[in-house]
Amino acid sequence: MDCSLLRSLINRYCAGEENWVDSRTIYIGHREPPSGADVYIPQRYPDNRIVSSKYTFWNFVPKNMFEQFRRIANFYFLIIFLVQLIIDTPTSPVTSGLPLFFVITVTAVKQGYEDWLRHKADNALNQCPVHIIQHGKVVRKQSRKLQVGDIVLVKEDETFPCDLIFLSSSREDGTCFVTTASLDGESSHKTYYAVQDTKAFHTEQEVDMINATIECEQPQSDLYKFVGRINIHQDRDEPIARPLGSENLLLRGATLKNTEHIFAVVIYTGMETKMALNYQSKSQKRSAVEKSMNTYLIVYLCILISKAVINTVMKYVWQSDPNRDEPFYNHKTDSERQRNMILKVITDFLAFMVLFNYIIPVSMYVTVEMQKFLGSYFITWDDDMFDSELGEGALVNTSDLNEELGQIEYVFTDKTGTLTENNMEFIECCVDGHIYVPDAICNGQILTGTVGMDMIDCSPGAGGKEQEELFFRALCLCHTVQVKEEESVDGIKKGLHPCGKSSSVYISSSPDEVALVEGMKRLGFTYLRLKDNHMEILNRDDDIERFELMEVLSFDSVRRRMSVIVKSSTGEYYLFCKGADSSIFPRVIIGKVDQVRARVEHNAVEGLRTLCVAYKTLAQDEYESVCKQINTAKLALQDRDKKLAEAFDVIERDLILLGATAVEDRLQDKAADTIESLQKAGMKVWVLTGDKMETAAATCYACRLFHRNTQILELTTKRTEEQSLHDVLFDLSKTVLRHCGSLTRDTLSGLSHDVPDYGLIIDGATLSSVMKPTEEGSSGNYKEIFLEICRNCSAVLCCRMAPLQKAQIVKMIKTSKEHPITLAIGDGANDVSMILEAHVGIGIMGKEGRQAARNSDYAIPKFKHLKKMLLVHGHYYYIRISELVQYFFYKNVCFIFPQFLYQFFCGFSQQPLYDAAYLTLYNISFTSLPILLYSLIEQHVNMDILKRDPSLYRDIAKNSLLRWRIFIYWTFLGLFDAVVFFFGAYFLFDNTTFTSNGQLMTANTNMMFGNWTFGTLVFTVLVFTVTLKLALDTQYWTWINHFVIWGSLLFYVVFSLLWGGIIWYVTFLTWVILLAALMTASGSFIMWFCSSYQAILSLCSFSQKEEIVRQTTAFIKCYILK
Repeated sequence: MDCSLLRSLINRYCAGEENWVDSRTIYIGHREPPSGADVYIPQRYPDNRIVSSKYTFWNFVPKNMFEQFRRIANFYFLIIFLVQLIIDTPTSPVTSGLPLFFVITVTAVKQGYEDWLRHKADNALNQCPVHIIQHGKVVRKQSRKLQVGDIVLVKEDETFPCDLIFLSSSREDGTCFVTTASLDGESSHKTYYAVQDTKAFHTEQEVDMINATIECEQPQSDLYKFVGRINIHQDRDEPIARPLGSENLLLRGATLKNTEHIFAVVIYTGMETKMALNYQSKSQKRSAVEKSMNTYLIVYLCILISKAVINTVMKYVWQSDPNRDEPFYNHKTDSERQRNMILKVITDFLAFMVLFNYIIPVSMYVTVEMQKFLGSYFITWDDDMFDSELGEGALVNTSDLNEELGQIEYVFTDKTGTLTENNMEFIECCVDGHIYVPDAICNGQILTGTVGMDMIDCSPGAGGKEQEELFFRALCLCHTVQVKEEESVDGIKKGLHPCGKSSSVYISSSPDEVALVEGMKRLGFTYLRLKDNHMEILNRDDDIERFELMEVLSFDSVRRRMSVIVKSSTGEYYLFCKGADSSIFPRVIIGKVDQVRARVEHNAVEGLRTLCVAYKTLAQDEYESVCKQINTAKLALQDRDKKLAEAFDVIERDLILLGATAVEDRLQDKAADTIESLQKAGMKVWVLTGDKMETAAATCYACRLFHRNTQILELTTKRTEEQSLHDVLFDLSKTVLRHCGSLTRDTLSGLSHDVPDYGLIIDGATLSSVMKPTEEGSSGNYKEIFLEICRNCSAVLCCRMAPLQKAQIVKMIKTSKEHPITLAIGDGANDVSMILEAHVGIGIMGKEGRQAARNSDYAIPKFKHLKKMLLVHGHYYYIRISELVQYFFYKNVCFIFPQFLYQFFCGFSQQPLYDAAYLTLYNISFTSLPILLYSLIEQHVNMDILKRDPSLYRDIAKNSLLRWRIFIYWTFLGLFDAVVFFFGAYFLFDNTTFTSNGQLMTANTNMMFGNWTFGTLVFTVLVFTVTLKLALDTQYWTWINHFVIWGSLLFYVVFSLLWGGIIWYVTFLTWVILLAALMTASGSFIMWFCSSYQAILSLCSFSQKEEIVRQTTAFIKCYILK
């Protein structure tokens, strides 16, 4: 028996799950390892099918129905429909079933169509042909049939079909260029590196002979993190182990560029690829309007139950008289007399619930969904929000939050790339106190009027000359810039000489690095290329210097620096390091720190982005120790990042300071105007950035977030070192509350001159201390004190923020006791967390990729477009949907309250007032289209006025149009109008007498009177009143409004005539319901006068109604007496 096999199985399945869960072993080309190595145990992995669809053919109906009936309104109407089927109810089940069926069907068709499109896209992707290597030959198969361990051949401009480990390339240096635009929107070419020991295999036969295994982590969603190692089995007994990182991982969805072909091995397939793992849906966001709708729905449900209870009690009070309970014309059967009393009460209660259930507007949800979906197109169609440079306009990723754009109270914005252009321009550098200013050069474009070289204080002396050149070499070597020898990159022409000849173009995911390398080029040191792992530099003497690249210590947001270890042609080892001043100065032991720090602070105040540069030399044995330490960390499968960070921390010590650089990131066009408008609109603007305090503060002044008279309050590490955090917080609290008193700035104008203007600056370290829970009692309540300070500041700047801290800030404000509506806007991957956390997330289509735009609710090309999105579109959206919601409740109260009153005149017999067709079509056909159109195109204020006067935004703040006072007004307005409809018709048919054939005729109007005639008259006045009410509220008239409003009324009249004819034809009635009412009434002045009077009285405001009643009472009395 093979004991090694048994031992391996025991270790895998019985000795804990660490090895099994946290890592996987992949056999390249499905080759078994040589004898003596680990036992070959094939593992099962999913195939390469991508499934983005939600339903299948078999589960669509049950799954969709389950999801739809999870909504309270749908479930409620389903219960009502079932009650109508089970018990004897006054209305037909069709009256509830048809609207419910319409809502469910429309929603199911919409969702089914969207899912069919997803199925179609999935099939096209899964059936795409790919090439794999089998037995030394290229074989073609469908993408969905790829398996983990297959060796794949990918050609130029092809998309990677799954996640791959890069084995070899057609390029001699074993590199390839990739664009990841479909993953994160970054269109720049990124360089990836083949495994060192396999990059020499260039043919299918050579690649097929590779005998190696890969150990790597289980699938993770992080696009930028990968940990693994490859064990290459050769003739020797022990395999060669090489580390694998994100630079070796080619992600599904990325595209191969400028490389003829590559060979790679499949490691993650299908739904385990990093792209698929990022498909997971974001948490559902709900708007304040939707929450108000649900609250009002509960109120109306209580009203409905109250009506049913009142009518049930009144029915049994009414029937307490035996003559009423069992009149001579309706004797009960024995079974009815013996029926259980409790069962009778429950049945009657349910019957009344069914009769009055139309007060709950099920069609409102469909109308709201249609309004949001169709209304979102107005943003995408807005030409003012189209950017000609990008060739793109605004995008709407979700339409559920349109109205929330009109309720924003806090705006959290990133700085770099959001307020600024992220278009870096090298300004100057400082070397040992000497300042150098080259030609102005911006991302490859030499600005006009800057020919020649202007150097300030350029006399470093003999010793300084060496330091100067070492500084320039450091910036030419310490970067990840790639060189492309073409005139155009991704359609943008760059790097042209004045004479028009093509030259080297620098490409990097970081605009800062490109600006620095271009700045060095203007100062006489040109970075040429990375060839055969050697970096080449052209110095001022036109001599090419070659440095072998030994190690790259990559940049990360925690260290805030990067380093390279290079070997010069003379055999000397150098470590060059660049990073933020806070991460460099503490590690420096030699250098003119004071002079450089002074210049860094000066540039930061001017709003420039600064970096410090340092170096140290390494001896041969020291380098070997460093190399061993780094390689050990790289080979670790567990906690690799932590071990690398520890190794880098040890290596990047005892540095010699060379100097510092200054790069300018210009403000975006109209960024200052946008922020000023948002503040006038009553919004609090916070800037959350990772930049240093001085740089960020200068930007805040430039964009008018801070004004010259703003009193800056600092809550920074520097101040908390001088006194305790407790004392600092209480001092700041006393300062702001001394002037503001009990009033917070939320209740005051942000630009009021009567209130001192405060601005708060806090850094990430201090914020962590504020947010950190303490074990103390009242003295530890720092978070509430901090919030109180922030409420009384006109603007807040949070600098040195980590991405997670940005989200924590947003969450802290969002969950404070006021529960304000928040908006977060940013352009980079580091802004995604706060975008997802805020009520509304907006992504900028910037130069740091499209991750922010892809994860946001809305995406805009530039920050300036935020002004119109909020002040115009947000304003309109909120006004429209607020009117829609209130109007729906109003018209349903008008509709159902006459039914309630009618029960007092029909012995609480549950007799419907309206015909079944009217009950069914009232909300679906007769009154739905006018309010839908109103909620799409109404403009109560001109668009230009909204942009000129941002203070109008304050009028709709804090959900002002859906407050209880407004809700109660609309409800009582509906009750008043319903009383007018009912009693107006009731008194019109007063003094009835029997005719010879048993029919009722009114004495004063000579009209035939009956149940359906009465109900039809009430319903006609109802439809005309609620439609004309909307017409009176309309401020912005177009031909579409006229067509829909008057067309709806015409449709009602035509339908009623046809419906009356159908009833007559089917049942052979002598009189047609509506025709009888209209024809007999046509000669009656009183009928038309009273009907018109009812409609006019209902449409007038309360004050006007009182005056009309007083003036017309005398006329009516005189006419009746006559």
